[in-house]
Amino acid sequence: MDGAVREVADGILVDVDVRTDARETKVTGINVWRRALSVDVAAVPRRGEANRTLEAFFGKLGGRGSSAQVVRGVTARRKTVLVRGVSLKRLVEALEQRVP
Repeated sequence: MDGAVREVADGILVDVDVRTDARETKVTGINVWRRALSVDVAAVPRRGEANRTLEAFFGKLGGRGSSAQVVRGVTARRKTVLVRGVSLKRLVEALEQRVP
C-alpha cells in the first residue's frame, strides 16, 4: 500500500486505477510503479455512475460513519479518493484483506 494510501488533514487519500464495467466492484491488485490500487468497478462510466460506485465501495470499507469522495480524476481512469471517518490503520487492514 506504500504510497497509494496516505493520511492527510481531511482524511485518507487513496490513489486508484479503475477498470469499469466489471462483474463486481473489488480490489484486484496494487500497481507498485504507479503507487495505486487497481480496482474493478461494477458500473459504467456514464453520468458519474462509476464514481458513485467507487465512493460507496470505499465508504463501506471504512465501516460505519465513514464516507468517500472522488477528489481527483473524476473523468479519468486514474482517480484519487478521499476517505473520511476511519483511521489509516483500519482502512489499510480492510484493503489488505481484499488484495489478491
